[in-house]
Amino acid sequence: MKNKGTQRRDFIKLSALGLGAVFSVGPFTKGYSYLLNDTKYELPPLPYATSALEPYIDEQTMQIHHDRHHAGYVKNLNSAVESDGLSAISLDELLRGVSKYSNAIRNNGGGHYNHSLFWKLMTPAGGGDPSGPIADAIDASFGSFEKFQELFNNAAKTRFGSGWAWLVSNNGKLEVGSTPNQDNPLMDVSDLKGFPLIGIDVWEHAYYLKYQNKRGDYIDSWWRVINWNEVNKRLALGK
Repeated sequence: MKNKGTQRRDFIKLSALGLGAVFSVGPFTKGYSYLLNDTKYELPPLPYATSALEPYIDEQTMQIHHDRHHAGYVKNLNSAVESDGLSAISLDELLRGVSKYSNAIRNNGGGHYNHSLFWKLMTPAGGGDPSGPIADAIDASFGSFEKFQELFNNAAKTRFGSGWAWLVSNNGKLEVGSTPNQDNPLMDVSDLKGFPLIGIDVWEHAYYLKYQNKRGDYIDSWWRVINWNEVNKRLALGK
């Protein structure tokens, strides 16, 4: 049996993984990783095989996107945090006060958060129309799923250059928007504010191998793997 010291170290290490554990209270402090003392942010594993989202998201893209791009954000975030002498700070706390930190922390902290969420928002058994509370919330906010999807697709297609499109809960109201680069709605520098429910990566590295410059085709295919169960979980957290 492990002693208490070993158990505590194991717990801290697990707490640094992705978006797993729940700490504190409030919509912006639920479900995020902590960086504590000698523990570093770590790359969370994919919740499915790299080929599982075929034919909509190809295996090679998933391998490069997760194993190189996301891994690079984590590595660079740890280097930036160490360089700036930060410790014992949660990822969401880092993002909510990101204007106080370096561009390296802003870019790589956002990249780590956004991708950790992105993997969970997809599933091989996904797609179709939403059901449960998120379906009701979408109808109440936008009139219909079709109208919401039109607004979301437009936000994703018209984001100039690299960035993300989002569905957020802002004080209980659902809103659609986009952010540049690796910014997200948790950041104090973002024009779009709220708790992220859905986010789609529209950087070219997310789709170019399969779809080339046809961002619209990628977005249309992405709806075939969206994980509505995860979105419903996030809606409950964001209330």
